[in-house]
Amino acid sequence: MAFRSAVITFPGSNCDRDMAVALEQVSGTAPVRVWHGDAQLPDGLDFIALPGGFSYGDYLRSGAMAANSPIMREIVRAADRGVPVLGVCNGFQVLTEARLLPGALMRNASQHFICRNAGLTVENAQSIFTSGYSAGQEISIPVAHHDGNFFADEETLDRIEGEGRVAFRYTDNLNGSRRDIAGVLNKAGNVLGMMPHPERAVDAAHGGTDGLAFFEGAMKALASA
Repeated sequence: MAFRSAVITFPGSNCDRDMAVALEQVSGTAPVRVWHGDAQLPDGLDFIALPGGFSYGDYLRSGAMAANSPIMREIVRAADRGVPVLGVCNGFQVLTEARLLPGALMRNASQHFICRNAGLTVENAQSIFTSGYSAGQEISIPVAHHDGNFFADEETLDRIEGEGRVAFRYTDNLNGSRRDIAGVLNKAGNVLGMMPHPERAVDAAHGGTDGLAFFEGAMKALASA
């Protein structure tokens, strides 16, 4: 099966090339690069990725302006049709601002930018995105963010916990996220937002390969769907 993916670029994105390289490395096919101002997505997409960065300079709130970009209307429609949508770091912030995911990403509890490897526990290994891992598996994935503190009210947290929508938790809560949450799925399981960067952990030369199973598992899950 030919794998057709897209990476969305906003003004201020700085991890879009990293994401594109990771997707091409695993799938063998270069993703389509889509500008935020485009009015339409390419036809026949199997996977959409919103990368990290500082869209619109994090003006107003991180991801708030990007969530209102023209292309986001099409991404919401694609997600509603069941197309897998991944948001990493700033992409996670955009997905919450677009209401594709619950909660919000606030300033880190330390008030400092954090750039390091983060230990994660895989909570849900049944989704398209996490099927390359085992439940309870511990992995190491880089983080680089200033506003990665996941917040939701208790009712929302209880709901997403009860529905198995927590994808990853921090083994050492480095930013103050409620219930150590590092990644969250939508109810249908085809939208994932996560602060850690799996695309930065697909090459041993870059310090680790724990992100490789993330992309390989997603490709296999989609190929067998």
